[in-house]
Amino acid sequence: MAMEKINSSSEGYFVLLGFSNWPHLEFVLFVVILMFYLMTLVGNLFIIILSYLDSHLHTPMYFFLSNLSILDLCYTTSSIPQLLVNLWGPEKTISYSGCMIQLYFSLALGTTECVLLVVMSYDRYAAVCRPLHYTVLMHPRLCHILAAACWVSGFTTSALHSIFTFWVPLCGHRQVDHFFCEVPALLRLSCVDTRANELTLMVMSSIFVLIPLILILSSYGAIAQAVLRMQSTTGLQKVFGTCGAHLMVVSLFFIPAMCIYLQPPSGKPQDQGKFIALFYTVVTPSLNPLIYTLRNRDVRGAVKRLMGQE
Repeated sequence: MAMEKINSSSEGYFVLLGFSNWPHLEFVLFVVILMFYLMTLVGNLFIIILSYLDSHLHTPMYFFLSNLSILDLCYTTSSIPQLLVNLWGPEKTISYSGCMIQLYFSLALGTTECVLLVVMSYDRYAAVCRPLHYTVLMHPRLCHILAAACWVSGFTTSALHSIFTFWVPLCGHRQVDHFFCEVPALLRLSCVDTRANELTLMVMSSIFVLIPLILILSSYGAIAQAVLRMQSTTGLQKVFGTCGAHLMVVSLFFIPAMCIYLQPPSGKPQDQGKFIALFYTVVTPSLNPLIYTLRNRDVRGAVKRLMGQE
């Protein structure tokens, strides 16, 4: 009743229903999500600062990893603070402009990460399969151009898709059955035919999810062949450590994204979609720093140097 009253009294607001169906879980979710969010902030800031301060980490791999950490920080911050506020208090509203901004940045940052993970896989391919030409292939200027291309492609695509989404008439219905403003959830509010929007979503998802995934798997297929020809046990362990970490990050990011975006909004249970989205907005960004830094000799060495132990 309270949410319906808010909904009817203010046309400029959306009501994020979130996890209202499980009120007894809201406090538990608040505590768990807050812990993961703090882990995300600390872990990703650690990677960014360490990569900047230690000259030994001024390599293409850690340059792109720093970009990934910045992305994860911004991506979680675009939705998690609002979710925490909604879980803590009785009101679960977000302004119309706030919803547009949240949708734009979550789409932009998610798309940028898809492209960035492809670039990171190419960097690993060049390091393992073309070691003699690596410094030429991954020249610092080219690395900056590739990183810029990732960000520009993500933010440009999101601008077009966000405008297309918010053109859909909502017919006065303002209750979003999600914990943040996401395209499939917003399309469910419309009382008109949204098949064109759903088709656009699937096409764009295929371009920025399926194609990057195919390119990444192709890169690692070539890396696997090169690794099998290696004679050095130390080299094998180092390659498996680095590439295994990247593949785990790719899996944690792409599998949930495919579950959400590669089927029409009406094709999956809404509650299931919320928990999948919770995983890739809260859990995955907090795990990335752990995956990349655990058992990583370069990072351990950088920490020791920073603390004056080497």
